[in-house]
Amino acid sequence: MTIKELSEYLKIAEKTAYRFALEKKIPGFKIGGAWRFRKTEIDSWIKEQERMNK
Repeated sequence: MTIKELSEYLKIAEKTAYRFALEKKIPGFKIGGAWRFRKTEIDSWIKEQERMNK
């Protein structure tokens, strides 16, 4: 998914999604100059965040 799709999926601003990606707070990779994210990795990241915040 793209930054835009990720921000819509997580219901966060695109700027926040970029910041998370740059700070390696969220799993992602660059193809050329564009960030991409795998939905399965994002879902796993969400579950990890939930476990850490309990």
